[in-house]
Amino acid sequence: MTLSNAVVFITGANRGIGLEFAKQALARGARKVYAAARNPDTITLDGVVKVRLDVTDAAQVAAIPVLYPDVTVLVNNAGIARFGGFMDEGSEQSTYEHFETNFFGPLRLTKALAPVLAANGGGAILNVLSVVSWLNAPALAPYGASKSAAWALTNGLRLELAAQNTQVSALHMGFVDTDLTTAIDAPKTKPADIVARAYEGMAAKQPEILADELTQQVKAALSSDKAHYLIGNR
Repeated sequence: MTLSNAVVFITGANRGIGLEFAKQALARGARKVYAAARNPDTITLDGVVKVRLDVTDAAQVAAIPVLYPDVTVLVNNAGIARFGGFMDEGSEQSTYEHFETNFFGPLRLTKALAPVLAANGGGAILNVLSVVSWLNAPALAPYGASKSAAWALTNGLRLELAAQNTQVSALHMGFVDTDLTTAIDAPKTKPADIVARAYEGMAAKQPEILADELTQQVKAALSSDKAHYLIGNR
């Protein structure tokens, strides 16, 4: 799926990797880019159509296909990431909030826009996931669980939407150099590099896009005796 003449709907498009998705969509020839955020006033990029959207608000999501019936590409990017483990105080609420945005958000948007994509020839969906789709650690436990679930969601949607010719891709990456990771002391990839690999992967019809070296290594090691998700086990 190429972006030339596409109509792209991007959630969480006001900053970080979402903003970069919008920039590169325009640069790659998209006919129109819908940039969605809870507060559209925070979207400063010229050339996009600003959309008010909270992906946890079912009523707002339900209005999307009526208001934007020309969408051909959906980028489910909106997400939250908070530090904490499963045994921490308040972990149940944290896990609930992560799933509301990171799992149910993409599910709601996909169900809302799938008929629109079908009517427009099938189109494509990109779900922004993470290397922690395949591993977990106390620093980001609820976040990791939500991304693991979103990976399963993506794989299921790929099968369910194949009949309507909708391409469904998962984007996995490690830490990206955005404001969300400023407190993390670890190697980070530039948003521009991640997004470029994502769009190139979509153009190549890749069902799973591994956007950095760390992610490639972790995925390759999943079937080994010392798989990364077994770190800490004895």
